[in-house]
Amino acid sequence: MVVSGIFFIYFYTSKYIFVMATFIGDFICKPDAKGRIVLPSLFKKAMSEEAQQGFVVRKDLFDDCLVLIPHDEWQKEVQLLETKLSGFRQKDKRLKRAMYRSAAEVSLDGNGRFLVPKRLLELIDVDGEVVLLGVGSNIELWSKQQFEDDGMSGDELGELAEELLGSNFGVEEEK
Repeated sequence: MVVSGIFFIYFYTSKYIFVMATFIGDFICKPDAKGRIVLPSLFKKAMSEEAQQGFVVRKDLFDDCLVLIPHDEWQKEVQLLETKLSGFRQKDKRLKRAMYRSAAEVSLDGNGRFLVPKRLLELIDVDGEVVLLGVGSNIELWSKQQFEDDGMSGDELGELAEELLGSNFGVEEEK
């Protein structure tokens, strides 16, 4: 069963309204003979016309998946890297180098397909079907096998939510 949808989060300031698309749901996709993957229409609908031009794809820092990042979100990551990391500290330079090395730009063709470089797919052992998983402002790309093996039971999910979000998760605070 595929559960999916589109959410828009609106931010209001005194002069501007900012709209941020939120990607949710998971989709099993089979790359075509050339290795192209079709972006699910629900994900495409959640994106602005400008964002539909493509993504930056990079290796996730913690999991064996790739992350598809819309260009506006990628610019936020670049800004963070450039402001937080110094060119005069070895560890900072190594992190920046690793982040940029594991990234590539991908664009959507007229049929909504994108081609991820083989070197990145090899990092996550893709051999056949993939899963595109909406995770807020980004989309994760998993090998289907790894995605199925990485699942969390309901009890584990509940315990993790309680640990990270508190025992009142899902309950409105009284004021």
